[in-house]
Amino acid sequence: MPLATGLALALSAALSPASGFAAADAPTPVQVPAAQTVKEYVESQFADTPIMIKIAACESHFKQFDKAGNPVKNPKSTAIGVFQIMSSIHKDIANDNHGFDITTLEGNVAYAKALYNDQGTVPWNASKACWGKSDKVAAAK
Repeated sequence: MPLATGLALALSAALSPASGFAAADAPTPVQVPAAQTVKEYVESQFADTPIMIKIAACESHFKQFDKAGNPVKNPKSTAIGVFQIMSSIHKDIANDNHGFDITTLEGNVAYAKALYNDQGTVPWNASKACWGKSDKVAAAK
């Protein structure tokens, strides 16, 4: 994504009315450096929120795209991308209210941040058996 597009998305997100999120709270997508892996990008964006790194590992194994270059999709739902965001519920909200395209890595991660800031880990409760285990192990130590 060119820098001008990223700036336009940021401005759009800041000026758009929010649905459930305050415009000032909406994270701005950041362009991924070419040499950075999806895992490294997720880790850098959620350095202060390690549970979200665990969620991405469980949801997609840090995959945003399949071998053909298409966004990773869940065959049993409308979940898409590294955070497996339900496109049937969130695609229009993410785009219209924040300027995020959840089919891109940057947009998927930015919208995951917005969801987490508003709802915590609730949107990913379906995979809690995976990412919740690591929390129980960490708490037991």
